[in-house]
Amino acid sequence: MMKISSIPFREYDIRGIVDEQLDETLVEQIGRALGTMLVAKGQPSLFVARDGRLSGPKLVTALKKGLLSTGCDVIDIGQVPTPLLYFAVNNYPTKSGVVLTGSHNPANYNGLKIAVDGKTLSGQAIRDLYQAVCDGKFAQGQGRESTQDIVSDYIERVCNDVKLSRPLKLVIDSGHGIAGAVAPALYRRLGCEVVELYCDVDGHFPHHHPDPGCPENLQDLIKKVAEVQADIGLAFDGDADRLGVITDTGTIIWPDRQLVLFALDVLKRQPGAEIIYDVKSTYHLDAIIKKAGGKPTMWKTGHSLIKQKLIDSGAALAGELSGHIFFKERWYGFDDGLYAGARLLEILAQSDQSISALFADIPDSVNTPELKIQVSEQQKQPLMRKILECFHPPGAERVTIDGLRLVFKNGWGLIRPSNTTACLTLRFEADNADHLAEIQTIFRQQLLAIQPDLSLPF
Repeated sequence: MMKISSIPFREYDIRGIVDEQLDETLVEQIGRALGTMLVAKGQPSLFVARDGRLSGPKLVTALKKGLLSTGCDVIDIGQVPTPLLYFAVNNYPTKSGVVLTGSHNPANYNGLKIAVDGKTLSGQAIRDLYQAVCDGKFAQGQGRESTQDIVSDYIERVCNDVKLSRPLKLVIDSGHGIAGAVAPALYRRLGCEVVELYCDVDGHFPHHHPDPGCPENLQDLIKKVAEVQADIGLAFDGDADRLGVITDTGTIIWPDRQLVLFALDVLKRQPGAEIIYDVKSTYHLDAIIKKAGGKPTMWKTGHSLIKQKLIDSGAALAGELSGHIFFKERWYGFDDGLYAGARLLEILAQSDQSISALFADIPDSVNTPELKIQVSEQQKQPLMRKILECFHPPGAERVTIDGLRLVFKNGWGLIRPSNTTACLTLRFEADNADHLAEIQTIFRQQLLAIQPDLSLPF
């Protein structure tokens, strides 16, 4: 049995620092374990893709070497956004695939998102894959490699579904991530006037990091939307499964508020549908979905976990604060920032209002973006267990679906362990700034009582 660090094997994907936590040897072994699994299932074929990371070429070579050595056939679909890998396994006879991507993590990271039988691996399935890598009992064979271009099929499928009733002008900021390989062509095909910002794929990420969850990464887009007087600005993370939105007036619309608009639209066609949102999302979702006749469900954060909940529940739509939006109504149920952007453009084009006016009609609150407490991977879970044990402030409802969400009369605060980086993440929301400050004070006091040397971001 090989001794392999479990650190890259996370709750809903595999991810780590290249050449420290994730190197060619480990990726080849993962390929062998995955290929062995597919051969045992009698499904010895899968799609392979990668994003624009600098480490992508060497790691994809290692991955394919491992897969092919088990007798598993590889269909290489090239450098494409993660949603196109999901599209492939949902749209073609081969139902499994793997994409090498570091998503929104720093440039020195890479990872693997894996789908088997159309379902993204998470939790126990990833732990089983880790164990298979450690055991080293791999099938032997010689698979065949082929290539397939799926970009035109994907664009055709989106454009057959989404129709814009009037032309729109938009700015796309791909942050030099892989969205730039598809997004401009897609939105032009939908009939938009497209202004490109950082749409050349460059794994150095020279202008800003491809993570629309951070306000500083959206400042160039805000300026460009104003400069060209665009109707809307769309931003994508490194592998384009997450969406960021800027209004015509330069306001950031966080994904939980995007989900409100999407939910209202879906419920017009599917009355009574279930809508899933993660524990980091606004409390307005519950009331608005109920008022519109839908069924709101709060669930765990994590693209694989939300996606599986969507499948299990039969819900029509799901979303999380990080920007993953999952449409089951009219689409396949996987997270796709490109498609979510198209659906938003459709809603905007159907209205005679601006995007800022549409969102002005949706209740808002005082809230924070995601805040991070940096801790080591070894500290993260023990500290979270201590918080769950010790956090019992009076007057708060405890929600422990994922981490700890404390719900007060006028707002809430959340702390949970990140599944992608070495940190605890927090978010706060309240009906006014004073109540937000009160909730943050409670969290600050409780956290420092547990560990006085914590560096708090609030």
